[in-house]
Amino acid sequence: MKFLEFACLDRLNDFLIHLDMGERTIKGCLEAYTCKHAGADKKLSHRLSLSLDSEIADYLGKSSDTDTSSSPDCISSRSSRRTLVYLVLTLYHMYPDYEFSAVKAHQYFGEESWDSFKQIFDTYMLEASKEWLETNGGVSLLDTLYKALDEVVTLSDCEIYSYDPDSEADPLLERGAIWSFNFFFYNRKLKRVVTFRFCCFSNLVADGSLMDEIPYEEDGEIFADMDI
Repeated sequence: MKFLEFACLDRLNDFLIHLDMGERTIKGCLEAYTCKHAGADKKLSHRLSLSLDSEIADYLGKSSDTDTSSSPDCISSRSSRRTLVYLVLTLYHMYPDYEFSAVKAHQYFGEESWDSFKQIFDTYMLEASKEWLETNGGVSLLDTLYKALDEVVTLSDCEIYSYDPDSEADPLLERGAIWSFNFFFYNRKLKRVVTFRFCCFSNLVADGSLMDEIPYEEDGEIFADMDI
């Protein structure tokens, strides 16, 4: 796999790199990769495929012993498993110092639609969208994002996945994190994927000036003025 540079993504990254909202900060990052294997990718892909085939088979076997309806149909086909390998390889390139488990990956990835992504984006990136309009005017942040993604991976031909790991499988879970989302826009024909991570964390907790002073039941005060 190889990192790809696009001016349309760079413009969005420059804006999303650090949005200080007072008591909290919003960050976002878009990265594009080609899914064509190169160098060490071939060996890693083969290892992931073997691990995935073996342990998913074991997982499906255990599921059938208990509840057949719980079997993850999205990974039962070979093409879907190949897609999953691409997604895990992308994670390795994004965070080369972190060891991802292909075993658990199928439990963390979920299929999404543009509408489901848009609903999440509109809800959690409302403040960032307002800041974008104040700074840039004209076209909204979401529309600008749509055009950029369409330029890079042709959204009409894309499969969209969310990555929602537990805390132990999230390499960039920052102290004071309020929420975070990870999406993958994968074009099978182009063999190209764009990742989009956006998150929000409390500046008070990140600075170490709060956490121990606020009882658990009062933590909601941090979120009181958020537009979500």
